[in-house]
Amino acid sequence: MTFNRDSIVALCLIMTSGGLMVASFDIREPDYGVLSPAAWPRLIIIIMGVLGVLYFIQSLRMPKANISAEPPKSLVEFIAYWRNVFSVFIIFAAYLLALPFLGMLIGNIAFSFILLSALGGWRPFVMHVLVAIGTSGGMWLLFTYALEVFLPRGSLTGF
Repeated sequence: MTFNRDSIVALCLIMTSGGLMVASFDIREPDYGVLSPAAWPRLIIIIMGVLGVLYFIQSLRMPKANISAEPPKSLVEFIAYWRNVFSVFIIFAAYLLALPFLGMLIGNIAFSFILLSALGGWRPFVMHVLVAIGTSGGMWLLFTYALEVFLPRGSLTGF
């Protein structure tokens, strides 16, 4: 078993989960309603903590990595090395800027499709369309009709 960078990240995640769980006990309990307002945040925190523990265990079981790749030396090499990270941030910023105009449904479908295509390549075009429509449409239907949450409508689309 080796202690590496993943182990440190997992420990930070576990400590963050613990801190969030302690903070969740400060959520005010109203006199009405059946379900506590802290129920959903605590469920997410518990899931995040369990995944952090699994991540920590997995990081300890990994063999020691042989890091032989040289770090990028020029700005162009740096951008090429981190292009996926930069593209995710740029696509997400464009999504946030377009959300008031496109609305939640069309904006999420476009965001999911563009992100899948940028990271996974443009060849599986039909699969990316189906995944984007299925996941975004399903979540939109769940929140709009099952949970009756008012999602932002687009000024251009009306959805």
